Amino acid sequence: MKTVSWNVNGFRAAYTKGFADYFGSSGADIFCVQETKMQRGDFDFSPKGYYSYWNYAEKKGYSGTAVFSRMKPLSASFGMGIKEHDAEGRIITLEFDDFYFVNVYVPNSQRELKRLDYRMEWDGDFRGYIKKLDDKKPVIACGDFNVAHKEIDLKNPSANRNNAGFTEQEREGFTRLLDAGFTDSFRFLYPDAKGAYTYWSYLYGARSRNAGWRIDYICMSRRLTDKLKSAAIHDDISGSDHCPISAEFSD
Repeated sequence: MKTVSWNVNGFRAAYTKGFADYFGSSGADIFCVQETKMQRGDFDFSPKGYYSYWNYAEKKGYSGTAVFSRMKPLSASFGMGIKEHDAEGRIITLEFDDFYFVNVYVPNSQRELKRLDYRMEWDGDFRGYIKKLDDKKPVIACGDFNVAHKEIDLKNPSANRNNAGFTEQEREGFTRLLDAGFTDSFRFLYPDAKGAYTYWSYLYGARSRNAGWRIDYICMSRRLTDKLKSAAIHDDISGSDHCPISAEFSD
C-alpha cells in the first residue's frame, strides 16, 4: 500500500500547476492533501477509482483537507470530536479493517507566536485522539505537522529558533507524539539524512537554494515499522510551497 501526502496551499491553484498529472502518476492507494482552501461546491475533483472525502473549514479560503482512497473504508469521520478544534477542517479519519488512516493539517503558531498557546492545546488533544485510535488498531497519520522536529530538519536552525514551527514547545509536542507510540517513517529509514526538506518559503529564492524545512510527515504506530518498505520526499514536484511525501507499506 502506498500513501502520498501533500500540502497543496490551495487546491485550485495547485490543480492549474499540474496536480492532476502528479496524482495520476503517483500510484497512491491513499492520497491526502492539506490546505485545500475550498468550500463545498467550489471545485469538483473526483478521480476515477477513488473514494473521495473532504473536510472544509468554516472560514472561506482557509485550511481544509481531503483524502482519496482506492479502498473503501469501513467509516469516515471529520475532526477529533472537540468543537473548538473542528471548525477548521483539519482532520479526516478513515477506518479500515486493519488500521486507521488520519490526514491532518496542524495549526500554525503564526507570526509573533500569536497562536502558540492554542497550538499546544491542539497538539495535546490530537495526541490523545490518535492514541485512542491506536489502542484499537494501528494508525497511519499523514500531513503537515507544522514543526521541524530536530535541527537536522531545517536549513537554518539557529536563525529560526523560537520562530513558529521551531519553538521548544512545538518540538517537544512532536517528541511527545512519538513517545506515545508513533514513528516518523522518513527518519526511521534515514536517521541522518541532511537537506531533506518538504517546505520552502516563496521568498528569497529559498527553494532554489534548498533553504527549507521538513514539516510534513507520515507517522505510524510503532508496531507498523516492520511493514514499512519505503519513505520518500518528492522535492522535484512543484505546484506548491510544499512538496509531496510518500511511504509504502507491505500488506
